[in-house]
Amino acid sequence: MKITLKDGSIKEYAEAMSAYDIARDISEGLARAACAVEINGEVKDLRTVVDSDCEMNILTAKDSEGLRTVRHTCSHVLAEAVKRLFPNAKLAIGPSIDEGFYYDFESEPFSREDLDNLEKEMKKIIKEGNRLEKFTLPREEAIKFMQEKNEPFKVELIEDLPEGEEISFYDQGEFVDLCAGPHLMSTKGIKAFKLLSSSGAYWRGDEHNKMLTRLYATAFAKKEELEAYI
Repeated sequence: MKITLKDGSIKEYAEAMSAYDIARDISEGLARAACAVEINGEVKDLRTVVDSDCEMNILTAKDSEGLRTVRHTCSHVLAEAVKRLFPNAKLAIGPSIDEGFYYDFESEPFSREDLDNLEKEMKKIIKEGNRLEKFTLPREEAIKFMQEKNEPFKVELIEDLPEGEEISFYDQGEFVDLCAGPHLMSTKGIKAFKLLSSSGAYWRGDEHNKMLTRLYATAFAKKEELEAYI
């Protein structure tokens, strides 16, 4: 297969390879900096197996979609920290947004002291450096999996997915979350983050639904960029 890179150069491979392995073949430094990949114009996970001719652009945190991947992964780290310190909290959603990310929980409101403690726990998780491993489950197994974890919001999300939709999860050691990705290869890829504030948010933005607690945060490729933003 022929891989056409952003600069127009072509790499040829005799067998299918993951986007990450292709990045590593180009340069170890590129592989270390890689956050996600763009294949034929579509942003995908670095774990994506490439098995046919395509145009490829390896994305780093200097790219907007690469930075979104960093922030999305950081939202999973936040969720793991919350479950460690507040095990009764229920997980809702945690997307990246224009200037950072948020994660919604069913829990008591978080104080600034809680946020500071969560930041410390997140730093521990990042230092542990667990790899994020993607896996999929059939619909009924996915529902049962989240029911056993007592995560009703995740169950609802799975039930609302269209028939035939891939249901994927990311495992980062002791924590698993329902997610389509993409994500960094490991938590070590997160270099600078800050929990900013806590507020209320209705589940799915509907005032007839439960009021959840939303934690706003941001993340950047470098501490200097975070400090400038703050």
